[in-house]
Amino acid sequence: MKWQRCFSGKIMKEQIKAIFEESKSLQEKLMGDDIVEAIAKLAQSIKACIGEGGKVILFGNGGSAADAQHIAAELVGRFTKERKPLAALALNCNTSNLTCIGNDYGFEQVFARQIEALGNKKDIAIGISTSGTSQNVLTAISKAKELGMKTAALTSERSDKLAKNVDVAVSVPSKNTARIQEAHITIGHIICQLVEKDLL
Repeated sequence: MKWQRCFSGKIMKEQIKAIFEESKSLQEKLMGDDIVEAIAKLAQSIKACIGEGGKVILFGNGGSAADAQHIAAELVGRFTKERKPLAALALNCNTSNLTCIGNDYGFEQVFARQIEALGNKKDIAIGISTSGTSQNVLTAISKAKELGMKTAALTSERSDKLAKNVDVAVSVPSKNTARIQEAHITIGHIICQLVEKDLL
């Protein structure tokens, strides 16, 4: 039994190291010129939006909903510097909105309906989807474009459907959902730091 525990522990440690290696490899890919340029472009778009009195509207499902909420909180609160709060919100946080709209209009409308109510031409809509095929995210992006809003996405190589329908797309070169989500929050932190630094 002791031998089995030691052997299992060794295998687990190897698995942990393998996961770190996979994550490290993806982080290195994110430093490619195309992705760095897309991140810079998104940061500039957010800076311009806020500078014009607009707000950052984020949305996604599951882990991407958590990322949307996380990034919005960094902007409204602070990231690393003391400064004025920046206008940002995550559409997936209001459960009454989500359940009301989902029940009355269908789940694919849960973000689009809120975009129509809260968005304007000064704002930027950022859809987050690891697959790039989430229908409620795609529908919300379409509504944002219809309203004349700037649009952006954090997505992956798994589908270019979302990437092709936004003004700025940051596509993580991976098919692994966990690694994509890790990359998305890293990208979100980079953007928050760039925006905060420029505004200060």
